[in-house]
Amino acid sequence: MRPPSSDRPHAHGDAGGPFASASPTAGPGPEPDGAPVPSASPVGRLAATVERLRREVRAAQAEAEGRALIELAKGILVERLQCGPAQAARQLAELAEQAKMTPLEFAVEVINQAARDKMSEVTEAFLAATSETAESVVDAAAVRLRAAESGALAADDTQAVADSLLQQALQPLGAVAVAIWAAGPDGSLSLAGSAGFSPVEAARWRYVPPDVVTVARRGLTERDGQWITSLARTGLPSIGRHQHPDGGRAALPAGTGGRVHGVLEIVWAEPLAPQPPRIIRQVEALAELCAHTLETYSLVHDSVPEPRVLPDAAELMDLADGLHDPALVLVPHLDDSGHLVDFRIQHVNSRFLDPAGRPRAVVNGALLLEAYPMAAGESELFQRVERVYATGEPFRARRMNLTALVDQVPLSAIADISISRHGSGVLLLWRIEDETARLASLLQHAQRLGRIGGFEENLLTGEITWNGQLFDLYGRSPSGTPVPLEELTAHAHADDTDAIRRFLRTLLHQRRPASTAFRLQRPDGVTRHIRIVAEPVLDTDGRLFAVRGAYQDISAQHWTEVALAATRDQLAHTEQQATERNRLTLQLQHAIMPPTQAPLQVPDLQVAVRYRPAEMEQLVGGDWYDAVVLPSGMVLLCVGDVAGHGMEAATSMVVLRNALRGLAVTGAGPGQLLSWLNIVAHHLNGAVTATAVCGLYDPDRHTLRWARGGHLPPVLVRGAEATPLPLVRGMLLGAVPEAQYEEAEVQLAAGDTLLMYTDGLIERRDRSVEESLKQLLTTARTAPRTLDLQLDRLLTYSKSDTDDDTCLVGIRVG
Repeated sequence: MRPPSSDRPHAHGDAGGPFASASPTAGPGPEPDGAPVPSASPVGRLAATVERLRREVRAAQAEAEGRALIELAKGILVERLQCGPAQAARQLAELAEQAKMTPLEFAVEVINQAARDKMSEVTEAFLAATSETAESVVDAAAVRLRAAESGALAADDTQAVADSLLQQALQPLGAVAVAIWAAGPDGSLSLAGSAGFSPVEAARWRYVPPDVVTVARRGLTERDGQWITSLARTGLPSIGRHQHPDGGRAALPAGTGGRVHGVLEIVWAEPLAPQPPRIIRQVEALAELCAHTLETYSLVHDSVPEPRVLPDAAELMDLADGLHDPALVLVPHLDDSGHLVDFRIQHVNSRFLDPAGRPRAVVNGALLLEAYPMAAGESELFQRVERVYATGEPFRARRMNLTALVDQVPLSAIADISISRHGSGVLLLWRIEDETARLASLLQHAQRLGRIGGFEENLLTGEITWNGQLFDLYGRSPSGTPVPLEELTAHAHADDTDAIRRFLRTLLHQRRPASTAFRLQRPDGVTRHIRIVAEPVLDTDGRLFAVRGAYQDISAQHWTEVALAATRDQLAHTEQQATERNRLTLQLQHAIMPPTQAPLQVPDLQVAVRYRPAEMEQLVGGDWYDAVVLPSGMVLLCVGDVAGHGMEAATSMVVLRNALRGLAVTGAGPGQLLSWLNIVAHHLNGAVTATAVCGLYDPDRHTLRWARGGHLPPVLVRGAEATPLPLVRGMLLGAVPEAQYEEAEVQLAAGDTLLMYTDGLIERRDRSVEESLKQLLTTARTAPRTLDLQLDRLLTYSKSDTDDDTCLVGIRVG
C-alpha cells in the first residue's frame, strides 16, 4: 500500500498534488514529465490545451476545497478570540508562520482541535503510530481527511461524494475504486455513487435485489463490516469483479445513531494485507461521513424509499392502539456520543400482556433492557430489534422461544414475534401462547372431531393435560392421574398391543401424525372400542417436545360396520383362501409365543420376552425365541432366525425351537446344544440354514454361559452403558454336517440387563449392521423402571425398515 506521506499536499508549487495552484501555460512547450508538445500539429496543440485546462480545473477544485477549510478555521478563531474576520485571518497567518506550517495545514489543525470528532481521533491515532516523520505525515493525513470531508459536504449528490472520497482519501491508501450503496427498507441495495468503475459496470450494478449475497451485502449485515484479502477466494459477486478479480475489498456499514443507511465499498487492485487499526479507523470515519449523505439521498430517490420520520412516534402509538394483537412502540435511546445503547418502551397498547405478569404501567416508559434484561441473552430479542432499526428489514418468527426473558422470574413461553420499523420508531408485537390458549386449542380439536376427549402431553416435563370428556371415557375421576402414552398398552386388550406399539413408534420416533384403533379396558370392567389420533409438536429447532391429540369412542359408530362390509365385499372371491391363511398364521404365531406368556418364577431374576410379527402376512418368517427353567434349575434363554420367509421357514423354525428345548434337558452346555442343533438343521428337508444364540443362566452363581451360531451377540446393559458381548466362534446352523461352537461365560451383577434379539430389530436397507447396532446401544442405555417397559421402548424406537419378524428376550438381575 502506498504510504500517505507520499501524497502530502502543498499549498504552492506541486501541480500534481491535490491542492496545487494553477500554473498558467503561456504557450506550447514541454509538459511537466518532459515530453515535448508537437506545436506544429493542430492536433498536438489541441491536446496540449485540453491537458492544460484539465490541470487548471483540478487546481481550482483543490484551491476551493482548501479555501473552504481556511474559512472554517477563521470562523472558529472568530468565535474563540471574539474578534472580526480580518483579525482572525491575520491571526491564522501569524500562527501558521510561527508553527512553520502552511495556512491550510494550520487551518486543519484548528478544525481538529475544535471538532474533536472521529476525523480528529483518526488523525491522533495516525500520529501515535508514526516514526520521526510523524509531523509531516499527520499533517498530510489531516489535510486529506478534512479535504475529503469538505468535498463530501459541499457535493450536491453521492456521485460527487464518491469522486471526492476516492481522490482525496482513498487513492493515497492504494484504493482504485469506491462504491456507495444505499440500503432500502426491504434489504435491497442501490448504487448511489461510484468512482473508478466504468460506466457500463456501474450501470450493471445499479440495483441489487434483497437476499442476494454480495460483498456489499455482507458489509450491511456484519456490525464491523467486511475486510477481504482477495475477492477471488470468497467467490462472492461484487461490482468491478472482472476488472480486479484478485484485489482486496472492504465493505463497511454507513450509519449514525444506530441506523444503517448504506454501505461504503472500497476496491484495491491487488490482494489486501491485514490493515493496522489506524487505517481501519480512517475508513470507518469515511463510512460515517457517507451516512450523512445517504440520509439526504434516501429522501429524494424513489428507488430507495425511506419511511417518513414520525415525531415522538405519535402516529405509531395510534397505530398500535388500533391493533388486535399486543404491541409495544420502541424509540431509540442514544448516549451522549450519539451511539444507540437501548430502546425506550414509548407505549404499550391495551392488549399487551407482560410475560412476567406486571401491570402495563410498570413496563410503559422503561428501557427495553431494564424491563427485560434477558432480551440480550439467549432469546436475542434485543439484537433482532436493533437489526430491524438499523436496516429497516422487518423480522417475523413463529413460535420463538422466550424462555428466561425476565431475570429472576421463572418463565417458559413460546411466542409469535413481529418487528418492523416505522420512521423513528419500532413496532414490536408478540403473542404469548398461555394456558388458556392451549385449552382453547384442545376444545377446537374436540369440536372438530366430535365425541372425543382431547389431551396434550409434554414429553420434556411429563405434564399431561386432559379435558373432562377424556376422564369420562377412561372411567376415571377428574381428580385422577392421566395415563401417559407409553403406558397405553397396560389399559388395552392384549391382542391390540402390536397396533399400539406401531402407533407409538410412528408418533414418537418418526415424529409423524398417527392413529390406531384399540379396545380400552376400563377399571369398571367396561370395554370400549377407541380410536386415538395424535400429532407431534416440534419447537423452532425441529425437536419433539409435546404430543397433542384426541381419543374418539367408536363403539356405536356405523362407519365401522360399513368399512367391514366393504372389506368383505372386496375379499369375497378369496374368502376361503384368506380364512385358511389366517388360521395357519395364527397357529404359527402361537407356536412362537403362546397368547398368554406366563412370567418365569426365578429368584432375583426378571425375564421378559417380546415377539413382533411381520406386518404383511406373506412375510411370515422363521424368527423364534424360548425362555424356560430346566429341571436342573438352570434357565434356558435363546433366540433364532431361520433363513427365508413363508410356510417352509415357519415350519422349520418350529422344529428347531422344539428340538433345542428337548436337547436342553440333557444338561449339556450351550456349545454342545448348538452342535446338535446344527445336525438337526442340516438334515431337514430343503437344506435349511439358520442363526441362533443360546445361553444357560445359573441363578446361584449369577453367571451366563452362552454360544452363538452365526447370530448377533447379546447386549449387556450395565449402569449407563450398553455394550455387545465379545464375539465367540460359531458358524451358521445347517451349513455343514458337523460343527463345533465356542462357549463364553459372563458374570452378571445386580441391576444388569442382558438382551437377546433377532436382526428384525435393527436391520435396515440403507445402512450397515454396525451403524444399526450403534443406534440400538444408544436406545438401550436408557433403562426404565421395569424390564417390560425397556423391551417395549426398544420395539417402539427400533429403526428397522425391512418389515421382518422380531424376537426379543431380556433378563434383569436383582
